[in-house]
This record gives sequence, structure tokens and C-alpha cells, in this order.
Amino acid sequence: MTLTIRPEDPRGADLDLLFQRHAAAMQAETPPESIHMLPREALAVPSLTFFVAREGGAPVAMGALKLLDGDEAEIKSMHVLAEHRGRGLSRLMLAALLDHARAAGLRRLSLETGTQPGFSAARGLYASAGFSDCPPFGSYRPDPNSHFMTLELG
Repeated sequence: MTLTIRPEDPRGADLDLLFQRHAAAMQAETPPESIHMLPREALAVPSLTFFVAREGGAPVAMGALKLLDGDEAEIKSMHVLAEHRGRGLSRLMLAALLDHARAAGLRRLSLETGTQPGFSAARGLYASAGFSDCPPFGSYRPDPNSHFMTLELG
């Protein structure tokens, strides 16, 4: 099947399963006070570009870039449906986000992910793409449940 990754409106009706699974995964691994997931409606703003990976027309993954100050952005809402994991879709989504950021002239991407074992694959993916640990950025504050990473785009 053909895989596409494109910007879309996060309010699309066929994206419900992606958002339900993303929320369930965050709530299962992270204490409520440490969940930094944006509500679906907050992803539908001009300062954010929301991407959907579709295979055969069906949504299988999502990710977003949220513009911060100047030429920096944050990766938000990266999620691949569990039944589609292990096939490199996270890496493809991350590559699409990086390509978009570079084309937009951004110079830095940062992210927050969890410190719990369930987030180890995500931390490994980001590290393998060149992201390195950093202190909290933007409105984030130190949190034992948060792991912060950043990447200078060249």
C-alpha cells in the first residue's frame, strides 16, 4: 500500500482513533500533572502544522510542529497506532517533520517526551536523529517525568 505524509486538519473525523489511542497512551504512562499533550482543538491553529501518515487512505500516524519564538519549533503529538509499529513509520514521520522545518527556515526543533519506560523507543528515535538532551524550554519547567531534547537544523 502507498504511504503518504501530509499536513491535514486535526479535526478530521477519521482521526478519532489516533487521538483516542494517543491520549490513552499518555494517560497510562504519565501522571496527570506531567501530561503535556495538546487538546485536539489546540492543534488546529495557525502556529501549528499537523501531519497525518496514511496508508491506503487510512490514518496510521500523526505528528505536529508548533512554532515557538523566532525560528524555533516544538515537535508535538507524535503517535503511531500500535498495530502499525515496528515498520519505521515513526522515523518517516520524524523525517517529514524535519524536512518541513528545514523548508520553513527553522533553525531549532525541541521536544518534550516522557521519562517512563514506555517512552524509551521515542527517546531512542530522537537520539538517533541527532537530538540531544537539553533543559526545559518555552513554558516547560523541570519535571522528573519529562525528558527534553533539541536539535540544531543545518
